[in-house]
Amino acid sequence: MKRISIIVPTLDEAERLGRTLEAARRAAEQAGLEYELIVPDNGSRDGSQALARSLGARVLDCPGVNIGALRNRGAAAASGDCLAFLDADMEMPADWLTTWRAVREADRADVLGLVHQAPPQAPWYARAWLQRLVAERDRPALLDWLPTANLCLERAWFERVGGFDERLRSGEDKDLGLRLGEAGARLLSLPTPTVLNWGFEGSWGEWLGKELWRQSSQAQLLRKGHASLRLLRFPLLAAGHWALDALALLCLLLGQPGAALGAFALGWLPAGLLSLRHRYTRQRPLLAARLALLHWLRLHVAGIALLMGLTNLSARRPSRG
Repeated sequence: MKRISIIVPTLDEAERLGRTLEAARRAAEQAGLEYELIVPDNGSRDGSQALARSLGARVLDCPGVNIGALRNRGAAAASGDCLAFLDADMEMPADWLTTWRAVREADRADVLGLVHQAPPQAPWYARAWLQRLVAERDRPALLDWLPTANLCLERAWFERVGGFDERLRSGEDKDLGLRLGEAGARLLSLPTPTVLNWGFEGSWGEWLGKELWRQSSQAQLLRKGHASLRLLRFPLLAAGHWALDALALLCLLLGQPGAALGAFALGWLPAGLLSLRHRYTRQRPLLAARLALLHWLRLHVAGIALLMGLTNLSARRPSRG
């Protein structure tokens, strides 16, 4: 590893961007790496561009493109043999790139992602939702995909799979990870050192909106051929969840409140099982209860996003007439 290019796409992130760039710089200097900071900006109007330049970053003006395209623009401008993608609200630990260097020297993996957690001042639902990641990734493991909130990989692997798919509105990280795995790359998740995620949701509306956005490309991902049982599981759960809601409503309309209550209660079963999948949450009843509520809400949102995605795909399909 000779040089690392740290790519931080942004849109009106001046409040958090400085912390992210400073932490990334410290990590690169501690690891003894040559580095560059690249900020592809999506048209910020809050001073993000000026702030990034003042901290030594190269700013790319890229208004009106999606997140996958922003990351691709950053990679195209990069000169490093390794690429690191960060969200603009991630505070990386000082030993982040020292860890990445050790992973590469030991030939443990080709791609690295660290677990991130919300700071203590985040609302309980934001902290609980990120604790789900702690439960799911509580030990070193090779995974099918890793989120690009923080992601290190060799440039050669990125170019081999063609970078991010710019047709995807969201889910571009999952798609990239799956294609990397299919090409033979090893994707390693480490629970430590831990990243602080300052992009936590400050309201329920923001949390639900982000989940709707995250789930909005499920139909596209499935259409691309990523229809493994693991990826189908959550869309099928969401569809089943909505079917139970519809059944409960039908029972109410037919004057069968007992059956309606039973269907409604059954709808909580997937959420409860999802919240208790890991020993970490089974040992924390309050966290498990909070996650059950969040999973229940997420299943509703995912069902809406899947329906919207299928509708959009149908609308874009060319006619045969």
